[in-house]
Amino acid sequence: MTTATRLTAIASQTIGPFFHFGIASDTSLGCIAPRLRPGQGADSSAGRIRLTMRVLDGDRAPVNDALIEVYQADGDGHYDRAGFCGFGRLPTGDDGSCVFETIRPGSVPDGRGGWQAAHIDVCLFARGILRHLYTRVYFEDDSRLAQDPLLSLVPEHRRGTLIAQPVPDAPGQWWFDIRLQGERETVFFDL
Repeated sequence: MTTATRLTAIASQTIGPFFHFGIASDTSLGCIAPRLRPGQGADSSAGRIRLTMRVLDGDRAPVNDALIEVYQADGDGHYDRAGFCGFGRLPTGDDGSCVFETIRPGSVPDGRGGWQAAHIDVCLFARGILRHLYTRVYFEDDSRLAQDPLLSLVPEHRRGTLIAQPVPDAPGQWWFDIRLQGERETVFFDL
């Protein structure tokens, strides 16, 4: 085939996903909170967590070519503090999962004089999804879950889809499934 007759797909003709070829190639973005010496920024060895996130389709099959971006506050509830940017990005592997190494976020103000429960904001890109999806990860043992203003907008029977579970017998390790549809579909927010 000559160059003159070669057909090339343009963006509107391709869906992808192409995340693994470009923007997901830097796996160091899975380490949100690098280990710092004590007194150097908000991160210390206390409060470190490993959050495994897994993306599943409507048939509960792993989505092995998704991209997950996360953004969070530091342990004191501050964003973009020296030594801590709060941003991470990873592709999912063959089992539909990826692991972020970070610190447990602190509570942040809700803008109305109260506090939000500790959470991590999530943006998901995946095949067949033309517009990325937004959700949140909360932590099962957080005493502020009942007062969180955003979580309180979610019907009670669906709130569990936003709550990470601790991994049994593995201190500091958490598990969170993102189910794209079907039974226990994750709550997504329209932003």
